[in-house]
Amino acid sequence: MSITKRHFGNLPDGQEVTLFTLTNKNGLTAEIIDYGGILVSLNVPDKNGEMADVVLGMNAMEGYLGETGYLGALVGRHANRIGGASFVLNGREYKLTQNEGENQLHGGHKGFDKKVWDARIIDTDEDKGLELSLFSPDGDEHYPGNLKVRVIYRLTDDNALEIEYFGVADRDTVLNMTNHSYFNLAGHDQGPVTKHQLKINADFYTPVDAETLPTGEILSVKNTPFDFTDFKEIGDGLLNHSGNEQIKLANGYDHNYVLRKTERNLLEEACCVYEPVSGRFMRVLTTKPGVQFYSGNFLNSTLTGKNGARYDKWHGFCLETQYFPNALRHSHFPSPILKAGERYHHKTIYQFTIK
Repeated sequence: MSITKRHFGNLPDGQEVTLFTLTNKNGLTAEIIDYGGILVSLNVPDKNGEMADVVLGMNAMEGYLGETGYLGALVGRHANRIGGASFVLNGREYKLTQNEGENQLHGGHKGFDKKVWDARIIDTDEDKGLELSLFSPDGDEHYPGNLKVRVIYRLTDDNALEIEYFGVADRDTVLNMTNHSYFNLAGHDQGPVTKHQLKINADFYTPVDAETLPTGEILSVKNTPFDFTDFKEIGDGLLNHSGNEQIKLANGYDHNYVLRKTERNLLEEACCVYEPVSGRFMRVLTTKPGVQFYSGNFLNSTLTGKNGARYDKWHGFCLETQYFPNALRHSHFPSPILKAGERYHHKTIYQFTIK
C-alpha cells in the first residue's frame, strides 16, 4: 500500500486540511482528510473491472462545512444518540451539549467529526497505514476525562478498508467511536440503494421511540421488515412495509441490530451487501456488539456531492458499527464505559469482492 498527500482546503480560521490517498496493489484507492477523519472517496472495481467511487462525499473542503449528515466522518466521543443529552457515571450526572432537540447525536456540536486530527503516515515493514490522533480535553462537549484517541486506516491487498480504533482516558468516561460512511455499491452518483441486497447477522434489534431513541426492548426480527437474516432488498421494507410503525418513526431504517457474537470483542462478520448490476459485494466485520443500519432517510436533493451529484433520500446507506445507542440508560445493553487507564480497542473492516 502506498500513501500520498495533497492540500484539500482550509477552514474558515485558515487552518489547512490535508487529503491522503491510500492505494493498494490492485489499484483500489481510499481518500481520507484529516478534518473529521472523513472518508471522501473509495474506488473499487465492478464485475467488469471498472472502478467506481462507492461512498458519498464532497469535492472540496467547503462542502463539508455545512450540514452533510456526517458523510464519511469519524464520530465520537459517543456515536449515535444519548437521550436527554445526559448520563450518570459513578453516581454523578453529566449534562452534555444538545444538538438534536433535547438529545445529543454523534458527540455534540463539535464532536470528533468537526475537528482536525493529527496525521501520521505509517510505513514500516510491519505496518502501513494512515494514523489519525486526537486529544479531547476534560469537559469537551461536557464529557469527563482527558481522552486520547487514535484511528488507523489501512487499505489491504485483499481489497479491504480496515479502520482500527484506540483510546485511553485519565478518568472514567464513555467512548463509542464509529465511521459514518454512506455506501452505494453502484456508485456514489447512481441514485437509490433500494435494489441493494442486505444480510445482517442479527436475530434481534432494538426498537425506537418517536425521537429515534431505543426503548430498551430487544425484539426478534422474525416476521418483521427488520429481518435481514438472509439476503433481502433494502427497498422491500422501505417501499412495501412503509406502514410499519418502526419504519414510520424513523422515516425508514435507522435502527441498531444486536449482532450474533461468539465472543466479546472478537472480530466477526456483521453484515454483507450485494449490488446485482455491478456485482460488487461488501462484507463488514467488526469487534463491536451492534451495527446501526441507516437507509439515508434524511438525505435530500439540496445536498450536492462530488462532481455535482445530487444525494437524495435513500441514495446511500450506513452500517455504523457501535455500542448500542443510549446504552447508559439501559443497563442490559453492552456498556460503552471506558475506565480510567483502560485501553479502548476495536476494529471494523469493509471488504470488497465480486459476486
